[in-house]
Amino acid sequence: MKKNEHNRSIIDQFTKQATPFAELKFHSNQSKFQLMYDLSGVNKDDTVLDIACGPGLVTTAFATKAKHVTGIDITPAMIEKAKEIQKDKNLENITWKIGDATNLPFDDESFSMIITRYSFHHFIEPEMVFKEMKRVCKKGGKIMVVDVAIPPEKRNAYDHLEKLRDPSHTHACTLEELLDIADKLELTNIKTQWYKLEAELEKQIKASFPNPGDDKKIRKLVTEDIGRDNLGINAHLIDGSIYFDYPTVILVAVKPK
Repeated sequence: MKKNEHNRSIIDQFTKQATPFAELKFHSNQSKFQLMYDLSGVNKDDTVLDIACGPGLVTTAFATKAKHVTGIDITPAMIEKAKEIQKDKNLENITWKIGDATNLPFDDESFSMIITRYSFHHFIEPEMVFKEMKRVCKKGGKIMVVDVAIPPEKRNAYDHLEKLRDPSHTHACTLEELLDIADKLELTNIKTQWYKLEAELEKQIKASFPNPGDDKKIRKLVTEDIGRDNLGINAHLIDGSIYFDYPTVILVAVKPK
């Protein structure tokens, strides 16, 4: 798929998802934000860039810890939702931009910390985005990527499932792929930490916009995977409802001085 066509797919999906994405409670889990704070070491001197910021959940969370945060996203509807959330939280140290993560509209070494969450699986060229993150990061600054990371032997099955749920999905990186990119970019002090993001299947489908009929395929795939875990998401039952886990990794690295 060509870049412009894929970007249109992202904008189409996330224009629809702007409100339901923001309202899914697990996206605002405070314990997960705390993990990001702890691993990044964010403080009141930091100027932070949040790439593919969506409705600004991470942006506004980091704005409570940093000097200033800039959120950038390719979908205008997400930025409008983010501005609403910023207003509700009464935060003033935030700037919003509409733009492409593969060609960031910022000068070299503009920020002390670059972060992105749940975005890499939407990028056709994740390495290019990683390069851009390094470019706009100050020497000695930190780069943090948070995303689903699937074991290599399960990734094809997982990607098939996610493309049914969200046609703008490209592929889930493995931890090894993320580490390889960080190594190629000569980043240092690499740290990683895993967590599981538990979601209820029906709520996740309701917040998504699969093509007609694909919701049935999703239910079938996940239901059949209970007790098997061929998808890598630990599908399981809680009080009769189907839940699953997104295996998520936080990777933090330093741009050498």
